[in-house]
Amino acid sequence: MAEHILPGAPPIPLVLRRSGRARRISLRISQLDGRVTLTLPNGVPDAEALEFAASKGAWIRNNLTARPDDVQIAPGAVVPIEGVPCRISPGTGRRVIMQSGEVFLPKGPAGPRLAAWLRVLARDRLAEASDRYAAELGQTYARITLRDTRSRWGSCSSQKALMYSWRLILAPPEVLQYVAAHEVAHLVEMNHSSAFWDTVAQVCGAYAAPRQWLRQNGAALHRYRF
Repeated sequence: MAEHILPGAPPIPLVLRRSGRARRISLRISQLDGRVTLTLPNGVPDAEALEFAASKGAWIRNNLTARPDDVQIAPGAVVPIEGVPCRISPGTGRRVIMQSGEVFLPKGPAGPRLAAWLRVLARDRLAEASDRYAAELGQTYARITLRDTRSRWGSCSSQKALMYSWRLILAPPEVLQYVAAHEVAHLVEMNHSSAFWDTVAQVCGAYAAPRQWLRQNGAALHRYRF
């Protein structure tokens, strides 16, 4: 991949990526971080791709303007925790304390301290949900791993290892519960057949609303910069 700049106000960084499978030049704007990527077939000159991007300049800037601003975690910032907006404030003790819509952080870098606390909270919530759903299905899993993934909210391997994005703790509780049910259901059905979705419904109940919430709002959970 190569980086270029699309001139204008403001100038926009572009990432050029070649693909042997591409049949034409395509343009993608990441909703996670605003990265603009041009994918072009092998043999197409960079200049042709840059001309294509220039012709789409107004569209690119309109989309970037519409994208919500990133939130840097610092005193005064507001971050959702289990779906509830909480204001970050400096604390006086050595522990993170949350009360009445406010999170008090110990001295030190706010982002890493809050991220570490959120990961512990996420593990507690996801382990509890995974244990409960697995027991209902008469299943066991090998382990739970938390990551900060960009492309998926969870996974279940053929070795019965569960993986979740810790950012699920930012979403409303029913969304986290749905993702846990989804991945635990893969312990029974390693596919997305009707039998799989029946298994999700068996343990989670109606899942359409939290699934839709994640589709519509999931990308925004990545705007919080820890």
